[in-house]
Amino acid sequence: MADEGRTAEAGAGIHEDHYCEHPNCKRWGCYGFEQDRQSVKWFCREHQPDIYRGLLKHGTP
Repeated sequence: MADEGRTAEAGAGIHEDHYCEHPNCKRWGCYGFEQDRQSVKWFCREHQPDIYRGLLKHGTP
């Protein structure tokens, strides 16, 4: 019964490393911003786009 509760969906359990896309930054990209339906840009806290800083800081969805 060790497999109980696990999903068999394609891609389940896959972890992808996302690093900050700012030039010369090697930090973890914890903030992902969708550019279009097929691409996401990843940034660390320091380099996230300014347009999103206020939203995350104030908790606005």
